[in-house]
Amino acid sequence: MNWLVFDYGEVISRRTAAMPLLASRSGVTLADFEPAYWAARDRYDRGCTDLRYWTAVGGQLGVEVDDEMSRDLTAIDVDGWLAVEEDTLDLLRDLSAAGARLALLSNAPSSFGRAAERQPWAAHFTHLMFSGDVGMAKPDPEIWSALVDRLGTTPQDCLFLDDRQVNVDGARAAGLRAERWLNATEMRQRLGEFGIQ
Repeated sequence: MNWLVFDYGEVISRRTAAMPLLASRSGVTLADFEPAYWAARDRYDRGCTDLRYWTAVGGQLGVEVDDEMSRDLTAIDVDGWLAVEEDTLDLLRDLSAAGARLALLSNAPSSFGRAAERQPWAAHFTHLMFSGDVGMAKPDPEIWSALVDRLGTTPQDCLFLDDRQVNVDGARAAGLRAERWLNATEMRQRLGEFGIQ
């Protein structure tokens, strides 16, 4: 296979720990905030603006969101998703050093994409593709076509790694090889079985 394609959230990154701070900045409890955060997230991942997303979150909570608050929440949110798994970074370094062709496909807003592109780990990837930039998201069939076009390859020449089974299933339906991510240690072994060291 020509390309090894990684998801980002809870594969390269840890699950965000920013929820309590986001809830505090919004003036609501964590129990109220977190469902509202996720309820509007799909539209955010598909390209809506930061302000529109946080306004939707605030609307569910009865909180008015202005430009300043949107900027604050976006900065907290982005920072929360930048914490990475060191074992995964070790795997990326080893794969990159071995000459593997690496790409990233993440359901993430454009504002996060711009921050991610500046992280040291991004240098391991030839292509970084964020759903917010292309207006579509996993597991939509269209995003796999967009990925393959971006890489200049065929679906069969991609091995996609994601922690969510729905995305693994979507990739397989589009003709990619795909594996469910559990952790870096397990995946290192699985990649060895594929002949990828």
